Amino acid sequence: MNREEAFNLLKKYNKEEFHLVHALTVEGVMRYFARQLGEDEEYWGIVGLLHDIDFEMYPEEHCKKARQLLKEANVEDDMIYSICSHGYGICSELEPKKQMEKILFATDELTGLIWAAAKMRPSKSTKDMELSSLKKKFKDKKFAAGCSRDVIKQGAQMLGWDLDELLEKTILAMRDCEDSIPKNI
Repeated sequence: MNREEAFNLLKKYNKEEFHLVHALTVEGVMRYFARQLGEDEEYWGIVGLLHDIDFEMYPEEHCKKARQLLKEANVEDDMIYSICSHGYGICSELEPKKQMEKILFATDELTGLIWAAAKMRPSKSTKDMELSSLKKKFKDKKFAAGCSRDVIKQGAQMLGWDLDELLEKTILAMRDCEDSIPKNI
């Protein structure tokens, strides 16, 4: 599956701008980490792009319905596993094993928290965001309450990174892809 096919598949099941922007953000973050680690940027990006393919239409079956939708689209089993493992412990029994899967697990929720924090800034951007300001937002449980701090912490542990390292690297990843994400879809 190439990127265009993946994006068309995503749009088949996702119409809301919020979900499309989130998918594009996670794609960009995954591409950034792939480049940093010398991995296959296209593959990592597609996994990020499709990670929530079923969430908008089938929220109660998230990560379960994805398997069926992806299988029907002839997506390979390894990629399906990687995509579904991002919901480990919440909506999936598939544990992230590969570095890519652990990064997806760790950054999915975190991208939402970072975007929420960026929207509060005068610049409305991640480009001038400092780790210290993100850490304040992270500690405030009422801020972006839907973004699980426990999942983010668990992701950092899986990766063998401390929380600050995960936060900092994900800010950098989001800065890197911010300009490529359309403001209106």
